[in-house]
Amino acid sequence: MKFAERHPLSDEMRERVLNELARIEREHNVTVLYACESGSRAWGFASSDSDYDVRFVYVEKPEWFVQVDVPRDVIERPLDDELDVSGWELRKTLGLLRKSNPTLLEWLDSPLVYRCEEAETLRLRELAEAFYSPPAARNHYLSMARKNFRGYLQGESVRFKKYFYVLRPLLAVRWIDQGRGRPPMTFADLLATVDDPTLLAEVDELLALKRNADESAYGPQRPALHAFIMAELERPVPTLSRTHEDTALLDDYLRAMVRRHAGERA
Repeated sequence: MKFAERHPLSDEMRERVLNELARIEREHNVTVLYACESGSRAWGFASSDSDYDVRFVYVEKPEWFVQVDVPRDVIERPLDDELDVSGWELRKTLGLLRKSNPTLLEWLDSPLVYRCEEAETLRLRELAEAFYSPPAARNHYLSMARKNFRGYLQGESVRFKKYFYVLRPLLAVRWIDQGRGRPPMTFADLLATVDDPTLLAEVDELLALKRNADESAYGPQRPALHAFIMAELERPVPTLSRTHEDTALLDDYLRAMVRRHAGERA
């Protein structure tokens, strides 16, 4: 399937998002370093009525860091049922990167990028790789899969989309356990961890149903997928290790970005 079919994004919506990001910069006096799509459109299994989940990283001015009261480090703009825009301040972002936050790592791997300061984003991705923790990522994805399985896939009839909210994190766990490095964001890439043709055919069929139905579409349980999910949830935990990088790398990056962008929106 072509990229545009897996990750649908119209020119009109891209323009709307870019205009909203520019408005946020003006109103909050910040600089957006990076903005991407973070939801089902980026994962590659959007429905016809899936919304747009825009996430961004922004830089504050130097005076923001020297206040007695701790300032808010998130900008949120839930605009309507179609578009949701929110971002994290850079110091918050780097604190989460130090902890190898999988959500942030997915943002940096998104196939749908709205805004990108090339050099700054490249360094941010390098830092993400340096501070990546396989144990932390595995625990995050396995916990997500368990929670979604218990919450959404127990009835005789289940929503199509909820299968992917369990399968995607489980495939990320397989990716980690197979020693492939950081899990990619896109569902199609994660399927490289599966070599069972019957299971892959089942997933392809479900993908077609999901993409051609609306977000609330239901269907009967799928025994082959349930069996795979149960087996994956019970697999033993392998021994994983991580490297511990010096936080000074993150401090240096933060200072450089604040200095570089301090005068842009003064």
